[in-house]
Amino acid sequence: GISIKKFELTNVLKISSVFALFQGLMPLIGWFLGLGFRQYIDAYDHWVAFGILVILGGKMISDGFKKNEESTFSFNPIKMKILLALALATSIDAMAVGLSFAMLEVDIIMPVIIIGGITHVISALGFFLGIKIGNKTKIRTEIPGGLVLIGIGVKILIESI
Repeated sequence: GISIKKFELTNVLKISSVFALFQGLMPLIGWFLGLGFRQYIDAYDHWVAFGILVILGGKMISDGFKKNEESTFSFNPIKMKILLALALATSIDAMAVGLSFAMLEVDIIMPVIIIGGITHVISALGFFLGIKIGNKTKIRTEIPGGLVLIGIGVKILIESI
């Protein structure tokens, strides 16, 4: 939200809904995959998340250094392609949660509803606060935003190795 200058409820709902959908469905997917595929998924999930977040973060940083202040910022998290990549990258580790639920024989429906609901609310609040903060600052917010995405990618990678 920090890179978006204008508040529109439809954008808040779109972004929070996509993040909630991915965060809710990934544990369900992991649960269905079960133990048989765990060794294959565990070996690569953190690398996929890291790669996506570094690419998106690098794009934000690159766009933040553009000299033309009047140029349109091309990293637009409202665009579906970017939104889906962000939602996927930040939810891949939730698949492991689903795998662990399968091992523990946990009924998956209630956790999926709770995870999705909480993600929806937190994403909407975060997007809204990001817009407010971005509108109050005079600096380009793309560079710190890109660094945050890269930092999340590095955190995921370090925690998984």
